[in-house]
Amino acid sequence: MTYAHWSVRVVAHMIDLLACGVPNVLAGVFDPRNVALQVGMGAVSLTLFGYNRWYLGGRTGQSWGKHLMDTRMVRLDGSPEVGVLRAFLRDVAHLLDTLPCCVGWFWPIWDAKRQTFADKLASTAVTTIP
Repeated sequence: MTYAHWSVRVVAHMIDLLACGVPNVLAGVFDPRNVALQVGMGAVSLTLFGYNRWYLGGRTGQSWGKHLMDTRMVRLDGSPEVGVLRAFLRDVAHLLDTLPCCVGWFWPIWDAKRQTFADKLASTAVTTIP
């Protein structure tokens, strides 16, 4: 198992954020003062984010960004799938990566398994696909 390099993980995460944020950008371009449009597109963005990161990530191990970067989220105990709930809780745990001056986001640079704090809590890792 080859763990994904930090820079590859960053690009995959940026792809996920950008892809899910497109509805918000479009709403701002078309009518930035229309609150109903902003709220509606915010709901669309959150739905896309949940589908991409939690459903796809939990069921297949690959969000859109991970798919494009040829990486996969796996459980360290060898289970076949991460699971939707674990993928969701892992994203919630990313708050711990952010709290101490974002140190958790950079932790994969020097960690042997290239895990963030959230990965450690969820017993997951991101690997490259051969």
